[in-house]
Amino acid sequence: MFLNTISGNMDLIVATMASISVFFSCIVVSWPYLVRDTLGSRMRELAGEREAIRIRERKKLQDAKQQSLRTEPKKIFKTIVDRFNLAKELNDTAMVQRLRMAGYRGQGPVVTFIAARAIMPALLFAVAALYLFAVLRLEYPFFVKVGIVMAVALLGFYTPGIYVKNRIGKRQKAIERAWPDALDLLLICVESGMGLESALMKVSEEIGSQCLELAEEIVLTTAELSYLPDRGKAFENFADRTGVEAVQSLVMSLGQSEKHGTSLGQTLRVLAQESRDTRMSKAEKKAAALPPKLTVPMVLFFLPVLFAIIIGPAIIQLVAVRH
Repeated sequence: MFLNTISGNMDLIVATMASISVFFSCIVVSWPYLVRDTLGSRMRELAGEREAIRIRERKKLQDAKQQSLRTEPKKIFKTIVDRFNLAKELNDTAMVQRLRMAGYRGQGPVVTFIAARAIMPALLFAVAALYLFAVLRLEYPFFVKVGIVMAVALLGFYTPGIYVKNRIGKRQKAIERAWPDALDLLLICVESGMGLESALMKVSEEIGSQCLELAEEIVLTTAELSYLPDRGKAFENFADRTGVEAVQSLVMSLGQSEKHGTSLGQTLRVLAQESRDTRMSKAEKKAAALPPKLTVPMVLFFLPVLFAIIIGPAIIQLVAVRH
C-alpha cells in the first residue's frame, strides 16, 4: 500500500513537471510572435542619432575652418609689449613653437603670452602683498612676508608657461587617442584610389567628431600641401605642430615612400597596426599600475571602516558590561 502511494505521487510529480516543461516550451517557441521586436526600430533610431551627431560635428569643423586661425593681438596686450620693449621676445622660436603645439597660432597668442608673463608677476605681487599685510596681518617678521610675496610673484611669471604646457599635454593625449582611427581611415581612403590630399581632407571631415584638434592639424597640412613647393616641408610642419611621436613616424614614412616609390598602403597598414598596439600597451600599463595606486585609498578609507564594523560591537558590549 505504501509503495503504491509513493508510485502514484511520483507519477503525479512527473506529469506536473512534464506539463510545466511543455508550457514553457510553447512560450519560448511562440515568444517572437507574441512580443514585438524593437531591435529594428532601435537600430534605426541609433543610426539617425549617429548621423545627427556626424552632421553637427561636421558643422563645427566647417565653422572652425571658416574662422581665422591667426588671431590679431588685442590692443592692450600690444601696448604692454611696446611699452616695456618686449618686441624682441616675438622672435623666440621655441616659445612660438610651444604655442603652436598648444593650438595657438599667429602673432596674437604670442603677444598675449608675452604680456601675460609681464602682467601676472605684478598682479600676483599686489594681491599677495594686500592679502598678507592688510587682510591676514600675520605675526611674522617683515622679511618673511616679503619673501612670500616675492615667491608668489615668481610663480606668476611661470604661470603662463605652466598653462601652455598643460594645454600641450592635453592636446597631445587627444591626438594620440584618435591617431590609430585616423590612420585606419587614411588607409581605407588611399587603398580605395583617392589621392593623398583628398584622403587627408576626407579623414579630417570624419575624425572631427572624435578629435577636433587632429582634424584642424590635418586641414592645415592639406592647405600647406596645396601651396608649399616642398611637400616634405608640409609634413614636417605637421609633425612639429603636434609633437607626437606617432605623427613623426608617419611623416618619415611618407617621405621615404615619395622618395623611393614604395607602397603607401602597406606603410600605412604597418603604422596603423603599430599605433593600435601602442595604444593597447599604454592601456595595459595603466591597468597594471592601478592596484598599487589603490593601496593608499584602501588603507585610509576602507580598513578603518572595516575595523569599526568588526570591533565596534565588541567595544559596545564591553562598555555595557562595565556600566
